[in-house]
Amino acid sequence: MPSISMFYGIIIYMYPDDHNPPHFHARYQEYEASFDLDGELIEGSMPRNQHKLISAWAVVHRDELAANWNLAQDKQPLYKISPLR
Repeated sequence: MPSISMFYGIIIYMYPDDHNPPHFHARYQEYEASFDLDGELIEGSMPRNQHKLISAWAVVHRDELAANWNLAQDKQPLYKISPLR
């Protein structure tokens, strides 16, 4: 699974050629969840504080997430996205 960003112990990744709707995955300790490109939880669970961090990061990087989604659909290499600071 190609990670595209890491911050505060959270790993963000996208799978190549993943199914619609556009989304990304996040892992934090034993938690895993899927989020839409606006940072809304789709599936899984995440502690509240980490959920807020992931959502804030997604809002800031929405265009980059969409570009990576398109690359993933075309089975192209994904770009790293700056972490939340």
